Amino acid sequence: MSSKPRLRGPGSSRESGEVVLEVSSLNLGEPRKRWRSAFIAIYCTRALRSVVREIVCRPAETVINLKGIDKNVSIDPSFASDDTKKLINMVKEKNLDAFHELEGVDRIAAALMTNPETGIRGDDEDLKRRREAFGINNYHRRPPKSFFYFVVGSLKDPTILILLVCASLSLAFGIKEEGPREGWYDGGSIFIAVFMVVIVSAVTNFRQSRQFNELSKVSNNIQIDVVRNGRRQRISIFDIVVGDVVCLKIGDQIPADGIFLDGHSLQVDESSMTGESDHVEINKDVHPFLVSGAKVVDGYGQMLVTSVGMNTSWGEMMSSISHDNNEQTPLQVRLNKLTSAIGKVGSVVALSVLLVLLVRYFTGNTVDENGNRQYNAIPEGLPLAVTLTLAYSMKRMMADQAMVRRLSACETMGSATIICTDKTGTLTMNQMKVTDFKLGKEAILGNIASAIHPNILELFHQGVALNTTASVYKADSASEPEFSGSPTEKAILSWAVQELNLDMTKMKQSYDILHVETFNSQKKRSGALVKKKSEETIHVHWKGAAEIILRMCSRYYDKSGVVKTLNKPEQEGVMHQIEGMASQALRCIAFAHSPVEVAHQNLVEDNLIFLGVVGLKDPCRPSVKEAIDLCRKAGVQIKMITGDNILTARAIALECGILDPAKSTGKEMVEGVEFRSYSEEERMTKIDNIKVMARSSPSDKLLMIQSLKKKGEVVAVTGDGTNDAPALKEANVGLAMGIQGTEVAKESSDIVILDDNFKSVVSILKWGRCVYNNIQKFIQFQLTVNVAALVINFVAACSAGEVPLTAVQLLWVNLIMDTLGALALATDRPTDELMDRPPIGWKEPLVTNVMWRNLIFQALYQIIVLLTLQFKGRSIFKVRELVKNTIIFNTFVLCQVFNEFNARKLERKNVFQGILKNRLFLSIVAATIILQVLMVELLRKFADTERLNWMQWGICTILASLSWPLAWVVKCIPVPKTPFLNYLKWKRS
Repeated sequence: MSSKPRLRGPGSSRESGEVVLEVSSLNLGEPRKRWRSAFIAIYCTRALRSVVREIVCRPAETVINLKGIDKNVSIDPSFASDDTKKLINMVKEKNLDAFHELEGVDRIAAALMTNPETGIRGDDEDLKRRREAFGINNYHRRPPKSFFYFVVGSLKDPTILILLVCASLSLAFGIKEEGPREGWYDGGSIFIAVFMVVIVSAVTNFRQSRQFNELSKVSNNIQIDVVRNGRRQRISIFDIVVGDVVCLKIGDQIPADGIFLDGHSLQVDESSMTGESDHVEINKDVHPFLVSGAKVVDGYGQMLVTSVGMNTSWGEMMSSISHDNNEQTPLQVRLNKLTSAIGKVGSVVALSVLLVLLVRYFTGNTVDENGNRQYNAIPEGLPLAVTLTLAYSMKRMMADQAMVRRLSACETMGSATIICTDKTGTLTMNQMKVTDFKLGKEAILGNIASAIHPNILELFHQGVALNTTASVYKADSASEPEFSGSPTEKAILSWAVQELNLDMTKMKQSYDILHVETFNSQKKRSGALVKKKSEETIHVHWKGAAEIILRMCSRYYDKSGVVKTLNKPEQEGVMHQIEGMASQALRCIAFAHSPVEVAHQNLVEDNLIFLGVVGLKDPCRPSVKEAIDLCRKAGVQIKMITGDNILTARAIALECGILDPAKSTGKEMVEGVEFRSYSEEERMTKIDNIKVMARSSPSDKLLMIQSLKKKGEVVAVTGDGTNDAPALKEANVGLAMGIQGTEVAKESSDIVILDDNFKSVVSILKWGRCVYNNIQKFIQFQLTVNVAALVINFVAACSAGEVPLTAVQLLWVNLIMDTLGALALATDRPTDELMDRPPIGWKEPLVTNVMWRNLIFQALYQIIVLLTLQFKGRSIFKVRELVKNTIIFNTFVLCQVFNEFNARKLERKNVFQGILKNRLFLSIVAATIILQVLMVELLRKFADTERLNWMQWGICTILASLSWPLAWVVKCIPVPKTPFLNYLKWKRS
């Protein structure tokens, strides 16, 4: 006997022993009785399921039979199995036969308890039940890399492997020569030092990986519009549930698998799933399936979510992908080359030292039988320093409203020479409001609804309500309306509701929308073909850029409703009014219509009747002028690229400070059509002077960026639309808008501006320069240590047959330099002085003449001091050899501590400026000194050191501190602007 209760629709047969609740037996005559019956059916089914579950002591399986369901009956989607799987597979496989077998989207919506117009109920209980039944909209991610993974990765370093071999040999020879009690010190010390280096490196990389995972979660948290309980609202993609009605527009990423409900001209790009670049047209009959991960490239519409998370193909695919965030940046590649060079030089020196010591050993001139310690540990911390700097900066940049998606963007932004920026939302506040209105040729003041003819008012109602992607929601008649959509659409809709007494609901109910041509950046207009249900008259309505709509018209209305001819003088008069509005920084949107006899998908585009034009004001952001002045001071050019007409663009550019009215010659502005008509030679000649490009298309924007890159500029560009994706990818740094930006734009970008504010773009520029500057600080610091250590050990080995710095001591210096030094020098925050210098561009060398000057003098000072101590230290201090070597080691380490302060400022003489603001730097310096004291005073066997008295500590400190006045004097020495290495190239040539 089957113990599975089944919820059956009309026409289903009863099987023996089954608990059956016939939906068809419900009395559907009166609405009240019908809903009461549905309520009873739901809870009876739950009760029966519970009873059966208790009897058989195992989970019962409930089946939603989607066939034959009355769409007016709400059926509980509780823990569906067979039919739910069919629904999931139907969308995955795009099975049109199965779709028709289930009698279409309306029947499926009824089974999922969804009203196609008002969506799901959306309260906490409803959402909880749907998540329990169908799952959450997330995919199973591979577990993050463990700490052990990074330990193994650190052990693969060639230097570490060599040291482990040397430590093993040292341990074996030591125990053989001195016995287990004393002989393990040298080899054991190397093992412990290697362990410390490996653990510190692994901890650092592990923390960085965790931080990337957190940033990835923020990046993937896409916001999407849904309709719940009749209200359009914006929610996280992770909060989508089965049954949701999702609103889709150009640029959106489809958040789950589903079925098309309603919309116009909807086309999607499924290349992320299928690999096919052709756009798929979505409609109710032939192709109603929408798959997760696809992107909307045209039109708009609504979809019914049928499966989420792991039940979608996208979820299955993403769960199998291992995201590796440890991507190398261009700067890291350059640094690895520098590190490789250091390693090669160090290896040559180490090999030379070994050969010298072997020769001295076999000729009886050395007392050291084991040459293992002569393998100097060559510090290889440059990639680690870069990673630390970038990771720290990325975290801090989040607080400055910037989410970094690609590591390379941090450093590249610091080199930017030109920023190409949008106008709307970036330079302006993106708070559109209609401030001016003209009907035909006449300005209308006061009560607009009563001032114009009722027929014209009705046409405006049609043109606004039926040719828009925005929507209005009112909880009740007493509440204030809520407007959803793009800022421009919301502003126009709000104006029509408040000034023209538009009833959006009534218009939607009274008219059928026969065809829609959606707005795009090329045509800069949108059109709709509409028909009143009670009449046969069909109207085409157009809305878009005022000058474009005006050119499509041959007639116009006056306010009494009379149609008049729009001849050339009349058209010029209207155009003059539009130019006057544009010169006041108003965006001008015009309306036109025409009655047509036959409905046709190719909307009539000429001989239209001009209705009027509205002027929308979008004020500049208060901080934008100051930010643009700061960029100009930093040597970075700002170019504004906008779709607005040239007069509106000029007014905004003047207000923002991009154009200077006193210096403007007219050559700074160009329209997209003119720019693209230039020859390449002409374009390359004029492009430097162009500061504003108006009426531009996405292809014009892309052409501008390509031309600038050909001239050797480092270009950053902002964008928010789907059509901006090519420009964002082409730019050296793509900056997408976090609020108004589409998901396609964000995916194509390197950095997301979370507040859509140009001031945040300037913050990113400053951070980019800070990142580059911090890396240069560390390079100078590390090269100084490397040069000093190599020269000291090489000279000492060649002349005296012994090295003052042992392998353990060099590993300790390596730890200070690589990890603690990188942390100390990577955490300086951006300062205003970074914006006082010109951009780095492509040609500036990584190691500048200033850095060469600083490191050469500091390294030379350390070499002189330490070699003096090596050869004269015993006679000067009257001490044993081990004490002398300890003094050398201690002085060497303290020199690096004091030189860390010098490295903070590459050019400034005052190295202590802002030191108190960087508590982490001071903490690291303090920790380094404390650890050094422990190494010298307590860990003598481990570090091969001897205790020092107060006078010896004082002498070591004084010798190291002399690097401060030396740095001050050295920075007074001027350096040539031509890079040092260029002289070598010139001599070779």
